[in-house]
Amino acid sequence: MDSSIMEVIVIPFAILLIIALSLIVCKHQISNTFDIKNLPPGNTGWPLIGESIGFLTTGRKGQLEKFIFDRMSKYSNKVFKTSLFCEPAAVFCGVAGNNFLFSNENKLAEALQRYIGIMEVVAQRHFAFDWDNKRQVTVFPLAKMYTFSLACRLFLSMEDREQVEKLAKSFDFLASAFIAIPIDLPGTSFNRGIKASNLVRKELLKIIKQRKTDPAENKASQTPDILSHMLTTVDDKGQFMSEMEIADKILGLLIGGHDTASSAITFVVKYLAEMPQVYEKALEEQMGIAKSKVAGELLNWEDIQKMKYSWKVACEVMRLAPPLQGAFREAITDFTYADCTIPKGWKLYWSANSTHRNPERFPDPEKFDPSRFDGLGPAPYTFVPFGGGPRMCLLGL
Repeated sequence: MDSSIMEVIVIPFAILLIIALSLIVCKHQISNTFDIKNLPPGNTGWPLIGESIGFLTTGRKGQLEKFIFDRMSKYSNKVFKTSLFCEPAAVFCGVAGNNFLFSNENKLAEALQRYIGIMEVVAQRHFAFDWDNKRQVTVFPLAKMYTFSLACRLFLSMEDREQVEKLAKSFDFLASAFIAIPIDLPGTSFNRGIKASNLVRKELLKIIKQRKTDPAENKASQTPDILSHMLTTVDDKGQFMSEMEIADKILGLLIGGHDTASSAITFVVKYLAEMPQVYEKALEEQMGIAKSKVAGELLNWEDIQKMKYSWKVACEVMRLAPPLQGAFREAITDFTYADCTIPKGWKLYWSANSTHRNPERFPDPEKFDPSRFDGLGPAPYTFVPFGGGPRMCLLGL
């Protein structure tokens, strides 16, 4: 038989066989874990795919809170079970759930304060190149380029625009893979995301090797970036991180700087454009700070602390449109929560909107009202736009 005909027959059959075997294994794993007694209330949805379709559909429409609130009202406002992407999951809701998952709250590290001037320099260049003298701009892609450029500068001291744009293209595929069904087959978003991550790792490894070996590029002592810190830091045994470990860690940091912060910036611009009175008050505050600076003087931490109303506006924007609507973790051991057993290996999902749009926590939750953040602001663990704990996003610090 002709080899091309064999390929036409064999390759699709092999793909179907792989899918079938994967689904069988997946079904076996899920059915075993749902046999455990005293699990949280809830519904596991359709065989194998669970409630993934509903989760993805509401997420793509920007209405993920509907998926959460429907099940909170039906099953429990503390924790409920579901099945997402062939994985059993427990969804934690409300303040108590946030408190349980985010037990290690972060504070703004003093080391971050020295980067404020760098952030302003990157912002000035960004506005000069992408915003000035433009009759019309589309905010989200420009915000993504700004936040990604800033991340590349802070983490890698990378300032070459072409190099940044090359990496950014790969991250667009990565971002799509985050909400894709995890089936690694050619043509799928998940597969494209894996390929993109490999390309980024390859580029990061080149940068790491060059930083280590080329004296002209070895900025470890001159530039306070994250790569310098990773190259010079040892563990408890006095061992340096491997190049691949560093590449993986920086990849994770860059992922965090790609979509979440740019989403927050985009919605801030949207709400300011829709609310002239809020815009004017924020502008007045910003102009007052600008007038206190001498020509060429960069922003510093004291200036940031003066932006009280601007920060309240940003917080209210992030309450209504949280940059991170939720995230998954994994149970590393069996534990009990709200009198329910959560088995080891289950995915743990938290949702920002379970508190952000809860009228008991934020009266008239659909109303835009920066004064909610007057004084001490909301109670702890009610406002969680970037999550919490040791892996919290830098913008939430």
